[in-house]
Amino acid sequence: MLQKLINFAKHPVYIPDENITLAYRFRVLFKLLVIALSSSILLLIIASIIQSIFSIELGKHAMDDLFENNSLIAIFSLAVLAAPFFEELLFRGPLVFFKNSKFFTSAFYILTIIFGFIHISNFELSTEVWLLSPLLVAPQISVGFLLGFIRVKFGLLWSMLMHACYNMILVGPLLVMKFLEIPLE
Repeated sequence: MLQKLINFAKHPVYIPDENITLAYRFRVLFKLLVIALSSSILLLIIASIIQSIFSIELGKHAMDDLFENNSLIAIFSLAVLAAPFFEELLFRGPLVFFKNSKFFTSAFYILTIIFGFIHISNFELSTEVWLLSPLLVAPQISVGFLLGFIRVKFGLLWSMLMHACYNMILVGPLLVMKFLEIPLE
């Protein structure tokens, strides 16, 4: 799997995977989820270390407001259903227009980077946040790349499914904590 991703990263092309068996596709989805979560955790650890070393305060995160001001159903609906649907439609959907174009590689990477940097809005914007923005959104850029890969190989619905699973894995424990009224701090 890693070699396929490396080859795709070197030269992304719009070539769908011909293996249409569900077992195969779910295995690939699972592997990509593990890679996405592992890379996100690693990048978040690096960002936390830098934040700690330089005593950088990033302010309140959008997830804090989401959990403080919404019900469990609203949080689940927004994070696990609405965000994956609309973000995939917006950032991976347009790839179909470039599938036979010499601009596919550029479109793929531009949409991936924009997807990542849109998530800077999750932070209180400050000089520190802007300076650290490449590192702060690196997890979303790496996940965006993987979502783009599965979108090209299996289709838009698969990138929506992977995005929903990824968000559920990240938000799920917080939803359980909120349900059990365990403070999130």
